[in-house]
Amino acid sequence: MDEGGNTNTNRTPRNASNVDLLERDLHLKQLQINRLLELTQAINSNFTVEHLFNIYKSILSWEIGIKKMMCHICSESEWKCVSQIGIRDHARQQDISKELLQYQRMTNLFDSTHPLVSQFDVVIPVYHKERPIAFTLLGDLEADEEMYEKIQFITTITNIIAVAVENKRLFKRQIEQERLKKEMEVAQNVQKMLIPENLPSNNKFELDSIYMPHLGVGGDYFDYIPFGDKEFSFCIGDISGKGVGAALLMANFQANLRNLVELRLDKKEFIQRLNTKLLDITKGEKFITFFYAEYSFETKILTYINAGHNPPILIQNGEAINLDQGCTLLGTFDRIPFIEVGKVPIDKDTLIITYTDGITDLQDEEEAYFDVPILKEFSINNAHYSAKNFNDHLLDFMDEFRGDNPFPDDLSVLTCKIF
Repeated sequence: MDEGGNTNTNRTPRNASNVDLLERDLHLKQLQINRLLELTQAINSNFTVEHLFNIYKSILSWEIGIKKMMCHICSESEWKCVSQIGIRDHARQQDISKELLQYQRMTNLFDSTHPLVSQFDVVIPVYHKERPIAFTLLGDLEADEEMYEKIQFITTITNIIAVAVENKRLFKRQIEQERLKKEMEVAQNVQKMLIPENLPSNNKFELDSIYMPHLGVGGDYFDYIPFGDKEFSFCIGDISGKGVGAALLMANFQANLRNLVELRLDKKEFIQRLNTKLLDITKGEKFITFFYAEYSFETKILTYINAGHNPPILIQNGEAINLDQGCTLLGTFDRIPFIEVGKVPIDKDTLIITYTDGITDLQDEEEAYFDVPILKEFSINNAHYSAKNFNDHLLDFMDEFRGDNPFPDDLSVLTCKIF
């Protein structure tokens, strides 16, 4: 009311400016809630990483008004720019990870001397279990009253989206590990069916084995095939590769081997056909070192072919003989150029040690190798044992030799004692 007693309807209420601020703040809060809801729904709907960063870019550009931004994400130890606003392509391709890793909290960049990073005003780092997973750079920020709150909101959604992407990566890795675990289980089951568990032991001969795949599934293979009561064969091989691939190749190789053995072919023809069968499967991309032997109780002759394998050691009358006659390894030539068939007369109490290179790769604590001369000397000194007792002593000797060193590779031994 004025001095004349009239009411003044043009006066502005004292709290009008406060109401405007509250309404503006309420609008900003509602906008933030809506965008958080949108982002959360996208994450729950398992949208792609690309889609999530499209939403992120849209919020920063259209809703908040950010004019310059770069977001870098770490994926499998490699940093990449996954989202940007107002940045040229050549700048996106620069590796600035070393520069960014120095920041552990939101930091103003006015002191930065880096030619690219110094073009921005603020860096927002995101850490997951003390490991950096994302960095967002903001530039050309306007000095308005709401900027601090906007940066806080950007920090929130950057954390949400970066952790969501990291969880996707970890989940994908977990799925991959589960797949590999299943694959290894399949390969182990295949190999268990292929590697003979019960080897013969009677008054004529004895077979015993050591089988130690380095990673649960290996490329080592050995087998025993009887021919009635008068003959038997045994073999050992090392298949290139690991895992299911090696196990499946081993299964196919065993099937072809046994089919060809039943034909009782000439030994040179037998090894040629086995080589051809392997090439048909692998197309020359895999190979096998292989030793095959047959023994006749009537002739007392051991007939063998060594296809590029570690020469087995035959101990007879206190002497060690290398069983090294044969040919090149299998799976490398369309037709093996030269094959030599070895034949050795066998006396009583002969010991034959076949093995893969897991033995000779073994090292002691001074990095000396368990080489062939060591194995020969041990074999001569322990040839009086049965096949099983020999292998038990060999395991103890290898453990003593290696000390705390692990076995470096697949290790297999097939020992034959002929009485």
